[in-house]
Amino acid sequence: MTADDHRLAHDLAVQAGHRLLELRADGGDPASLRADGDRLAHEYLMGEFARLRPDDAVLSEEGKDDSARLSATRAWIVDPLDGTREFGEAGRTDWAVHVALWEQGELTAGAVALPAQQQTLSTMDQVTAPTADSQPVDGARLRIVISRSRPPAFIERLAELTDAELVPLGSAGAKVATVVRGEVDAYVHAGGQYEWDSAAPVAVARSRGLHASRIDGSKLAYNQAHPWMPDILVCRSELAGMLLDAIDSAGR
Repeated sequence: MTADDHRLAHDLAVQAGHRLLELRADGGDPASLRADGDRLAHEYLMGEFARLRPDDAVLSEEGKDDSARLSATRAWIVDPLDGTREFGEAGRTDWAVHVALWEQGELTAGAVALPAQQQTLSTMDQVTAPTADSQPVDGARLRIVISRSRPPAFIERLAELTDAELVPLGSAGAKVATVVRGEVDAYVHAGGQYEWDSAAPVAVARSRGLHASRIDGSKLAYNQAHPWMPDILVCRSELAGMLLDAIDSAGR
């Protein structure tokens, strides 16, 4: 992995996002818009990987899985349109494009473009800037961002145990972005998701010094034979121990 991989992840996410914004601006019914958005971003990313990284494997939500990636030393893990539901809803900004690079067991580069928010968070920043400080959010209450459609069954109990405010939001990338930006303290999900939902957000979060793990504290594993991930916790590092204990007590 080189600085060029950080730049590539960033630029591909940004360019896919620009195409999605243009598509959205053209309008259309929500179902068609969602389907067209998934296809447009996927085809763009796959074309660029074929042109710029022809020897690398790719795992995309919208593509056919190729088992050859399991023996590859480098694999890009992408979600061309994370938050497809939100993309089809007029005015929503909580959708994203995820581009991450996995190398020999670790995530080494990643970018989360939030086109409707005019922002891209990426590991490219760690090449030229120090790790961002993880400061408490203004006010005393903990804030936990959760899925707006599939919140964990134990989340209300967790909120009671930690005196936390729950913040529903779409797109895993948009949710992790709120943690990275310091708008909330943690993201907790236990309804199951796929590797492409979290690979890029986790790469970015870790590059900023944040904690990312399973909700039992075990390591997140990527480029697995079955790319299913049951749960995830992303939070300020100093809160990890307390939140893991509280999640356990809440009956995960």
